[in-house]
Amino acid sequence: MYKLIIRPLLFLFDPEKVHYFTFSLIRNLSKIPGFSLLFKSLYEVNDPRLVTEVFGLKFKNPVGLAAGFDKDAKLFNELSDFGFGFIEIGTLTPIAQEGNPKKRLFRLKKDKAIINRMGFNNGGVQEAVARLKKNKGILIGGNIGKNKITANENAIQDYEICFDALFDYVDYFVVNVSSPNTPNLRELQEKEPLTKLLQTLQDKNLLHKKAKPILLKIAPDLTNEQLLDIIAIINETKIAGIIATNTTISREGLSSENKGETGGLSGKPLTNRSTEVIRFLSEKSNKAFPIIGVGGIHSAEDAIEKLQAGASLVQLYTGFIYEGPALVKAINKKLLEI
Repeated sequence: MYKLIIRPLLFLFDPEKVHYFTFSLIRNLSKIPGFSLLFKSLYEVNDPRLVTEVFGLKFKNPVGLAAGFDKDAKLFNELSDFGFGFIEIGTLTPIAQEGNPKKRLFRLKKDKAIINRMGFNNGGVQEAVARLKKNKGILIGGNIGKNKITANENAIQDYEICFDALFDYVDYFVVNVSSPNTPNLRELQEKEPLTKLLQTLQDKNLLHKKAKPILLKIAPDLTNEQLLDIIAIINETKIAGIIATNTTISREGLSSENKGETGGLSGKPLTNRSTEVIRFLSEKSNKAFPIIGVGGIHSAEDAIEKLQAGASLVQLYTGFIYEGPALVKAINKKLLEI
């Protein structure tokens, strides 16, 4: 029904407006008695064999919703009804920011892809914290970044502010230095500034009685040499793991008319590269740390491929938009067949 009726209708309209419309629709439907249970009955797969323990956390299944979909933690309770094992919110910044000028979100229908140059639009970390206080037991990841106006030499302070604010309300953290839509942000992926940033957060983390897992989200555009640096940094700072990968700036092999838009590309064109990065990190590190695989998962087979390449968990975003919530169920059911 989704791909035959709902998606064609939604795809007639501006993608950012559709996103907000869909949020309102899900929120309002979930308020109607019985609808939450209906969603769960349609999409949840509850089986103890799906429970996955990674970096000390127990996930009810290994399929999560990637950051960027519920940036401001407005709908995590409702979205969990679609069968996700965990929800990642953000990217959040210390103070609210509008993001980049509109139009900034583009569908590439022929390529089953999306280009976004949103620019960390969010209401600020404190607004998200107020909503997270109403969490009904959903496992939450907190994706954090820096404000656009913050210079790179002061970036650590922004990450610390978000880390401190979210600490009591998320189950794990994701340090986002790989978005292509905040000027100069990716420079923080270089070895020296990245080591300093992660070590600062890890030192702060270890001051707590119970530390939270910290993960690093990396770009798919890194070279093998840079990926080896990432492995060395993980070993040095002892953070919990990696999310591979963020969106790409590559436009190789695209055929859609919007392919020339600037921003980060997600979706089917990223499938192979994100899996390559996962496999490289897993093999070269001798599986020294967990990896969450994300990028171009549009089928159960895509998810299995990432898990077999070395990922412990997977996340959806663009595949969720193109394939619908039935994709979550399909992946979990396929996992039970293996």
